This record gives sequence, C-alpha cells and structure tokens, in this order.
Amino acid sequence: MAKHDPDLSLLFHALADPTRRSILTRLAETPARVTDLAGPTGLRLPTVMRHLSVLEEAGLITTSKDGRIRTCAIVPEALDPVRTWLDEQRAIWEARLDRFDAFVMNMMKDSEE
Repeated sequence: MAKHDPDLSLLFHALADPTRRSILTRLAETPARVTDLAGPTGLRLPTVMRHLSVLEEAGLITTSKDGRIRTCAIVPEALDPVRTWLDEQRAIWEARLDRFDAFVMNMMKDSEE
C-alpha cells in the first residue's frame, strides 16, 4: 500500500472545494481582505471564514490582522508537495503507457509476419 502523507491529504482536501480554489485564484493576484474575498462567493462571512481556516490549516494561505481588518495572502510553495506527487503519478502512468505501446506494437509486428 502507498505511503499515507497527512500533509498531502490536507492539501487535497483544501483544494477539493471550488470556493476554496476560487479564493486561491483571487489571492494569486494579490493579498486581499476577508470581506473582499467573501463578496464574490455570495456566502456569509462565517462560512467564508471556515473556508479560509481550511486553507490556512493546509498551509496554503497566511492571515494577518491589523485592527479589525484581516488580510489573507497565498503561500505558493505550499503546493509543492501536490506538484511532486502529481509528477510522480504522471511518470508512473507514462511508463506504463510506454510499455503498453511497445507491447501493442510487438503484437502488430508479430501478426504481420
């Protein structure tokens, strides 16, 4: 069985929700206040705060507070474990497909002879 990486699970859980992905897309442009992030979602502030909490727990964002204003910023390097895992999976499947292609080509060659 494959090794279970709890950090990777947290990242995929955080990325699984379209609202959280939308928030990350917005934060990729520039840091933003929580109220600015909540506006386009149409969700109530407590719901948005829960989404932000999931993103922060996964290490995808950081938050800072200045008076009553909470600002969020993306942490792009937090996606590195996801990218590494996906690259490993891609390499595994490309190798499998290459072997399958070679097998099919050999079968076709043998059937022609």
